[in-house]
Amino acid sequence: MNLTPIALHPQQVLYEQVAERLQALIHDRTLQPGDRLPSVRKLREQLSISTSTVLEAYRLLEDRGLILARPQSGYYVKATALSLPQEPTVTQPPRHACAIDISLAFQVMNAMRDRQLIQLGAAIPALDLMPLAKLNRLTGKVLRDNPTLSHGYGSPLGCDVLQAELAKRMLDAGCSLSPEQLVITNGTNEAIYFALQALTQPGDTIAIESPTYFAMLEAMKALQLKALALPTHPRTGLSLEHLETALQQKQVQACLVVSNFSNPLGSCMDDVKKKSLVALLNYYDIPLIEDDVYGELYFGGTRPKAIKAFDTEQRVLYCSSVSKILSPGLRVGWCAGGRYHRRVSQMKSIVNQCTATPNQLTVAAFLAHGGCDRHLRHLRQAYHQQMNRMIQAVCDYFPPETCVTRPQGGHVLWLEMPAGFDALALYHAALSHNISIAPGIIFSPSGRYYQNCFRLNTALPWSPALDQAMATLGQLAKNQLP
Repeated sequence: MNLTPIALHPQQVLYEQVAERLQALIHDRTLQPGDRLPSVRKLREQLSISTSTVLEAYRLLEDRGLILARPQSGYYVKATALSLPQEPTVTQPPRHACAIDISLAFQVMNAMRDRQLIQLGAAIPALDLMPLAKLNRLTGKVLRDNPTLSHGYGSPLGCDVLQAELAKRMLDAGCSLSPEQLVITNGTNEAIYFALQALTQPGDTIAIESPTYFAMLEAMKALQLKALALPTHPRTGLSLEHLETALQQKQVQACLVVSNFSNPLGSCMDDVKKKSLVALLNYYDIPLIEDDVYGELYFGGTRPKAIKAFDTEQRVLYCSSVSKILSPGLRVGWCAGGRYHRRVSQMKSIVNQCTATPNQLTVAAFLAHGGCDRHLRHLRQAYHQQMNRMIQAVCDYFPPETCVTRPQGGHVLWLEMPAGFDALALYHAALSHNISIAPGIIFSPSGRYYQNCFRLNTALPWSPALDQAMATLGQLAKNQLP
């Protein structure tokens, strides 16, 4: 974006004129929510003004709620409070354990994998934003440098070089772990499956957030477990009050949560709540499985800590992967099992012996030498921008009654429509327009709740086709309402 120099108006100071000019561009949608404004140096040169004038103009726009500053990144347009839709309220699932029904989830997920569809349903990362060329080069080098090791059976625990790199990486999440405490798995889902298997017997009940990621429900179903869905706030996560009631009544044998930017709500517990959760579980001697796959995708200045960072008695089994930040196809995840480490290791050895060695070595090389932090800064900026644009599209195209979450990280949005709305009907109508969404009922253990809700994937780079898909989806939603 290029701006021409402006003349000083006698009734208005220069920085106010600069702010007004940028504000007009925002109101005209030339600058969209999530767009990065010109750097201070660039705007100074374009308008032939001083650095202090640019900074004063940006401060004025911040005060007006039109832009926000991100440390070491710049200034970005944000959706104004007046244009944002309402947020969903705390969820109210049924207060009893139930068997798990995932039959519909299988049908929906099969449709989501159709590459001809605009994938607003599956929570898949944008491969265009992943460092694929670098990873491909590293894979070739790994195979050349390790021609024998790459084709042999590895340790069930994983390659020691990868364990070491991941242990360093987890320091950012507040976790001090030795490499030997990590078990490398085929993605986060396998880590969660092994953790559940290490902790439970068929018929046990697991306390979960509600709504919750359906892959967790699939793992629980396979292990013949029951689910106790607990109320969850779309910003702050699981209700500790309701969890404590369940623990007092000895209803659950373990707890399973997505700690940072949960799927599908996008909630994130603060440090005080995470610490309180650990203390509560320690008191009742109940283990916790933590899924932190979105923890690196934060939009603020610092990475949120893992619940594992507050784990004083080794009851937290931490699970994560590189699937959302580097490559879903490499299938590299890990589990820090705490006091249950040996059981998790045994499960890994029994089920599939080891994770592919070349994939582990590729990830280890990237973490060590591939500019991971620089890549993640760009990825977070892109996801933040795309999420803001998606929220703005909901404002522009969807019924005014639509409620939508405000995640501060990750790449999913949860939309709540008025009572009586049929998100499954919307799902089928959208498919006829080559658009996929994830209807809310697949995030319910019984498959009977959240009929008026659905999840959208915000990882796709914004484009005219995506904008048109949102316009079409919004019109289909309006067609359902009186």
